[in-house]
Amino acid sequence: MRLYITVILFLTLLTIAFIFGSQNDQVLTLNYLIAKTNLSVAAAVSLFTTIGFMLGLLFALFWKLVKMIKPAKNAQLKTQKKS
Repeated sequence: MRLYITVILFLTLLTIAFIFGSQNDQVLTLNYLIAKTNLSVAAAVSLFTTIGFMLGLLFALFWKLVKMIKPAKNAQLKTQKKS
């Protein structure tokens, strides 16, 4: 059930972001440290939404990996103490 709510919420927010981006045809100038580019608002919203999703996904996977490693490490320490 939690997965369904998460997916529905994600799709709703993604839809709102793309609707917002498609309604604005203005051009943005993005200054990087070494470059400068012009993007439409729709492209910028798409780009930053995708980057945010990827960073969130990587953080969640890293967090899950840490939680999986921690019990295994604790179990290994317990077996070493008994020996």
